[in-house]
Amino acid sequence: MVALEQVLILVIAGGASFIMAWTIGAGSSGSTPFAPAVGAHVISIMRAGFFVGILGFAGAVLQGANVAEAVGTGLVGGVVLTAPAAMVLLLLAAGLVIIGIFTGYPIATAFTATGAVIGVGLGLGGTPVWPAYIEIATLWMLTPFVGGGVAYLTARILRNDSVSDRQSIPVLGGIVGLILANIPFTLLRPASGGASIAAVLAAEFPVPSLAGVVLISLLFALLLALLLRRDLESNAEKAQHRFLLGLGGLVAFSAGGSQVGLAVGPLLAAFHGTSISVAVPLIALLLFGGVGLLAGSWMGAPRMIKAIAQDYSSLGPRRSIAALIPSFAIAQTAVLFGIPVSFNEIIVSAVVGSGFSAGSASISKRKMLYTAMAWVGSLALAIGAGYGTMQMLQIVF
Repeated sequence: MVALEQVLILVIAGGASFIMAWTIGAGSSGSTPFAPAVGAHVISIMRAGFFVGILGFAGAVLQGANVAEAVGTGLVGGVVLTAPAAMVLLLLAAGLVIIGIFTGYPIATAFTATGAVIGVGLGLGGTPVWPAYIEIATLWMLTPFVGGGVAYLTARILRNDSVSDRQSIPVLGGIVGLILANIPFTLLRPASGGASIAAVLAAEFPVPSLAGVVLISLLFALLLALLLRRDLESNAEKAQHRFLLGLGGLVAFSAGGSQVGLAVGPLLAAFHGTSISVAVPLIALLLFGGVGLLAGSWMGAPRMIKAIAQDYSSLGPRRSIAALIPSFAIAQTAVLFGIPVSFNEIIVSAVVGSGFSAGSASISKRKMLYTAMAWVGSLALAIGAGYGTMQMLQIVF
């Protein structure tokens, strides 16, 4: 009888996890990556929603392991999240994100999900994991300054008449190539949490591993820079648009790798917290979460894409490129270290930074203030509601 009850709770927790993945796809990971490209009129809203769903699914499967394990087991010490606890926190976090979707304000999924995990875990009698909180808080606080600052400087360079696109864009492409060569992929070395393309290829060379990684990374950077230079010489405007779409695709891929862990991490912990001897591979949970992201992106992302693309700043192709490059770098840093990160915070900060390069008039300051308040409020509310709910359930039952 107990086993049947646990199976039923796991099924409900799985449904809550899918709802959470759907809301993530419809909200942060589904709306933000292509929003600058939509704002620059390079791609339509519906096409952006279609492609971001596919790329987010790929990122979830290929890069989702680190964040999933961190969210499931690394935020509260002394306890293991039970299936009922996972169900409560997933429904709570998803509910807050849904409110953000239908009100038009991009509530940060990472804030709500992380807050719900911490609140529920503490409500179960767990202990705070302060090193993890410090690491997460550091990234969250640095993101607006680093992302916005880099986007601002990049946009100023791209908008400088004394620097031609044939000089600046290939250099930026080379930087993207360096990052791309060194991002981790779970399937390359699953036993060790993943490996980069540069690391795997360097292992085949009879040279020190660090030297091999540097060489492969530089070759990636040079190749991408040369391809962009050739494309610019053929048709500069179309080359800009293709580079912008490529960056949007990389950010969408990164979003899937980071955000899926917010949905399936608690579910992973729920399976560990039951007495049912069912071995569920992590890759199966990532596929499950990836399907939820895909469905959410296709069904709910267009509304949020419009909100970010049009309400925050009127961007052209150059400023959109400037917004996406730091977004890609920050997202992959979070994936590498297994830190849950808000894509709304990343993209909005970068969009605002690039928007300021053309003057603050293009930025809705009132909208930004409300958004920041929604971020902080959703984190505090998720922690408080998660803790209070678990305390109440333990008293009642």
